[in-house]
Amino acid sequence: MFRRREPVPFAFLAEADRFRSNVTPPPRRRASAGQIAGRWLLGLTVVAGLVGSVILGMPALSTPSSTPAQQSQASQGH
Repeated sequence: MFRRREPVPFAFLAEADRFRSNVTPPPRRRASAGQIAGRWLLGLTVVAGLVGSVILGMPALSTPSSTPAQQSQASQGH
């Protein structure tokens, strides 16, 4: 469970993995209204494209149930 470490000639190298910085990173900049609107517009375009492709593709995926099955002349033995 615990691995033994190899001896390191310099103590600061052995302590490096336990070092925690006390410097906090700068806060993230907030997105502008234009960036937020652009993200919404892009997301809406992607969703509308997916929904549109499903709606347009549904007739091609459905089988016609009102038309009787036609048999070719080869299957009738002619």
